[in-house]
Amino acid sequence: MADLFLHHYAFSTFSEKVRVALGLKGLAWRSVDVPGLPPRPLLSPLTGGYRRVPVLQIGADLYCDTQLILPTLERLFPTPSLYPAGCEGVARGLSFAWDRAMWIPTIGVLTHFIGEHIPADFIRDRRDDYLYVDISKAAMAPDLPLYRQRVNAQYAWLKSALADGRAFIFGAAPSALDLSCFQTIHLLRKNCPPEVDAFVGIDGPLPAWYERVSALGHGQPTETSAEDAFAAARDAQPLPVTHLRADGDPGGLPAGAKVVVTPDDTARVPVAGTLVAASDSEIVIHRQDPQAGDLHIHFPRLGFDVLPA
Repeated sequence: MADLFLHHYAFSTFSEKVRVALGLKGLAWRSVDVPGLPPRPLLSPLTGGYRRVPVLQIGADLYCDTQLILPTLERLFPTPSLYPAGCEGVARGLSFAWDRAMWIPTIGVLTHFIGEHIPADFIRDRRDDYLYVDISKAAMAPDLPLYRQRVNAQYAWLKSALADGRAFIFGAAPSALDLSCFQTIHLLRKNCPPEVDAFVGIDGPLPAWYERVSALGHGQPTETSAEDAFAAARDAQPLPVTHLRADGDPGGLPAGAKVVVTPDDTARVPVAGTLVAASDSEIVIHRQDPQAGDLHIHFPRLGFDVLPA
């Protein structure tokens, strides 16, 4: 199998989810550090303009969004599992719900503690082209009591799930859901002063659980340049799509159809291509870039709109 490249940046909480998944599976991977905001001149051509990170690259195949990256790692490297004891359906569904419910409230708490240190260009980008929300400290401050309530309420059910002394949410083994819940807590604990714990209720079984997830590590990363990742895509051909049916799109779009894939929440940049194969959980489109050549870009269906071009 070709090398695993992860396009990510240190501050990205969703990247942390993938980094820990690579650690759980003990994988070697090539770490491509990208800026926290565009331009990303060597990544954007590979993804057709898709602007969120992380992106997992395997040769000329690009996998977008953690809701697909983790199942892809599971498909390619099944042990140890991200979905122990048959928990995949619940873990994937609750991971999606946690990410959607917690993202803005967690940022609201974060800006309360460190908002003055977030660069103005980052705030401007997130307001105008990414979150469509002003995440400056002044703008978020009026809603801080609501953000605090929402974060605390989510932590409450997580503490309840761990209250019987189990190591992880589903028992003795960590799962993708542990990683989803961990990533937002990690964002706060890594970047805020220690009093953030009391402010949002990171207490009871949560600190010990947090340390167990953190101890999974990040696998074996090797620093790699964006140029090397781009060359790896350029010099490869997309892999045949054997895990999805060419005629499997639940909306009836046939293979070969021109389609546009767009996130339905943030960074709503459409990516156009030719449908290769699809299911109710994944879609693969083909694009040809003048420099990178033939590419397959993979998206989850949950959280993305797929329409005829």
